[in-house]
Amino acid sequence: MIQLIAFYLFASVVIAAGAMVIFSRNPVHSVLWLIVSFFSAAGLMVLVGAEFIAMLLVIVYVGAVAVLFLFVVMMLDVDFAELRAGFAKNLPLGLLLAIILVCELILGIGAYRAGAVELGVPVAGPATVSDQMPNIQAIGGLLYTKYIFLFETAGLILLVSMIGAIVLTHRPSTGTRGQNVGRQVRRRPQDAVRNTQPGVGEGVEL
Repeated sequence: MIQLIAFYLFASVVIAAGAMVIFSRNPVHSVLWLIVSFFSAAGLMVLVGAEFIAMLLVIVYVGAVAVLFLFVVMMLDVDFAELRAGFAKNLPLGLLLAIILVCELILGIGAYRAGAVELGVPVAGPATVSDQMPNIQAIGGLLYTKYIFLFETAGLILLVSMIGAIVLTHRPSTGTRGQNVGRQVRRRPQDAVRNTQPGVGEGVEL
């Protein structure tokens, strides 16, 4: 009974928060409602026993993506009048995409009711896990045994993409003096401070 109440509570919050993400006029409020929907979706994942996916939702989506969106939206000087003008301009395209998505949902529901897809039977082997094993332990066992090379390759690709993004966005500033670390280290106190005793009404030579 408690699980049923929790399911309807989390599901209602996810639907309401998703609607508020769309209909909120303030982008900051939209991101905050998006965070609420992520937390509620994580609660749904916990209810079905997928605690690993729930942890990913909280750590990756809430802790990284949603917070990044929030900081970007808060730091940018957003012109709300321009946003509304762009919304009215792109309204036909948005309606067309919405109609396409609705048609895909109707087609998917019809295909699901027509009958489930016959999937292959898994072959028993080292990748087969028991039903008694927690899903986090099962995922970790698969990642670090059978799929270890693919996992390391994915990490290497992400590292290369991160370095590439840093190289592409790092541009030398023009019009400003560069920092010379060696010159700063070799600088002596007498080079930085010079005591003068100017007379009354006399200026200081720079």
